[in-house]
Amino acid sequence: MSELAKFLDRAERMLARMEALLPPPVPAVEWREGIAWRWRKSDGRGQLRLVAHPHRIRLSDLRGIEAQKKLIEDNTRQFIEGRAANNVLLTGARGTGKSSLVKAVLNRFSRRGLRLIEVDKHDLVDLPDIVDLVTGRSERFILYCDDLSFEASEPGYKALKVVLDGSISAASDNLLIYATSNRRHLMPEYMQENLETKYLGEEIHPGESVEEKISLSERFGLWISFYPFDQDGYLEIANHWLREFGCPERELDKARQAALQWALLRGSRSGRVAWQFARDWSGKHAAKAASKLPRTSRGQRR
Repeated sequence: MSELAKFLDRAERMLARMEALLPPPVPAVEWREGIAWRWRKSDGRGQLRLVAHPHRIRLSDLRGIEAQKKLIEDNTRQFIEGRAANNVLLTGARGTGKSSLVKAVLNRFSRRGLRLIEVDKHDLVDLPDIVDLVTGRSERFILYCDDLSFEASEPGYKALKVVLDGSISAASDNLLIYATSNRRHLMPEYMQENLETKYLGEEIHPGESVEEKISLSERFGLWISFYPFDQDGYLEIANHWLREFGCPERELDKARQAALQWALLRGSRSGRVAWQFARDWSGKHAAKAASKLPRTSRGQRR
């Protein structure tokens, strides 16, 4: 018996050492703690991590994209009301509000049970695990992929295709995929691929490489396209953000030329550039206005 006791004692000590080397168990998701999560991997295991301070942008803050706002707002409303809705692909010029629109939709419908899970491109291979986590829950989930693009050899490419359409198991009815990309077909397109196109009489048949690339984007039921802003659209967005940052109306005309020069230096008249200009202008002029106040007033303003 003494030999058995010694053996069991040594076994327990060995197991204790082995347990110390193992990663801690994945904590349970506290669904009631927030409205947005990120899928992150640690020690080879994925888990949902709460976004403590999600970006609270409003739909009314997004200017010059009224048609796009209506499309995604209507689709999301159908989704949270339990009606049929589509996965969404938002494509087009950079800085035109694609990712901001997804965040604004979350802000708009979060009180009605909408939740968001952000997944990086290289983690898309874990999509089946994420689907299993949310299946059966009462909330409605948007699985969000930002700035998405693929090379043909990347594993996330096939994983996304399977979840969108093509798996033997049905997709969860409480989850949609919203993805943004600067590429309409999510993959690079090469001149060589056009040489594969065949002409049969008056019919055009794209080559297999082109068909393969189109097949992924076609799995998104709703395509929303974004376009560069003209000068008037850019200035409208800049003026909106100047007002939001507290710039008085009388200062807007003074800021006009500076806003145009800012866009010229950046080589873009996007909504992002307009927002960045408004932050810079408001910050500089707010500091000048504060410097003219008495010391006690400056202290109260802070």
